[in-house]
Amino acid sequence: MHDAVALRAKASSNRPMDAATALKPPKVAGGIPRSLLVLAIFYGGMVPLGGFLGAKQVAFGPLAVEAGIFPFLTLIAVSSAVAQLHGKAVANRLVAYGFVPLLMAIALAFFVLQLPTDPGMYPPAKKAFPIIIGQSGRMMAAGVLAYGVSVSLNVWIFARLGDANGRFAEARGIVAAVLSQIVDTLIFITVSFYGVRPIWDLMLGQMLAKIVLSALVVPLVIALVVSVGRKLDSAS
Repeated sequence: MHDAVALRAKASSNRPMDAATALKPPKVAGGIPRSLLVLAIFYGGMVPLGGFLGAKQVAFGPLAVEAGIFPFLTLIAVSSAVAQLHGKAVANRLVAYGFVPLLMAIALAFFVLQLPTDPGMYPPAKKAFPIIIGQSGRMMAAGVLAYGVSVSLNVWIFARLGDANGRFAEARGIVAAVLSQIVDTLIFITVSFYGVRPIWDLMLGQMLAKIVLSALVVPLVIALVVSVGRKLDSAS
């Protein structure tokens, strides 16, 4: 009896793994793939940066764009890479969880601005801090709305353009990023400035700058993140 059990166990151990088992990435605590854990931490840290870095306008020749576009394009690329590595549903959950650090950053910024300022604080910093950190309610609402719609749209377009083999990730990333950035600009500029200042010239300039940057930055970041993610998941 014991010999029969031993023979069956030996045969089972020599049986080749099926494709799904062979491709299943290693897990860390909680059953999360290594790449997803690392990318989720990175993604969550990048989400609040867009609002703060947006206080600076960057000049690209005749065009100008807020510096927040750089962390935002990183979010676009990382969400596409997660969709490539782990599927559309996981990428959508990552985008949804991104609201947590975003809303927390807004709440903490508002709280800190209400606290009394130390009289001995460096005078230029004392004047600059409320300008850099503080934003109008309209701009905050615009940022939250634009984030949710545009990054979700990016994931949807990226996945929609894919095939069964997940090929051409960089090219799909460019198309998804460009279209989502157009929508992002329409939402953010309209909600922030409609009725306050003329928006069409501002909107067109922002769109053009974001389209150029999307085409240059996003495919490189997607290729890098997918490569790093696969290495993390293949590590023993």
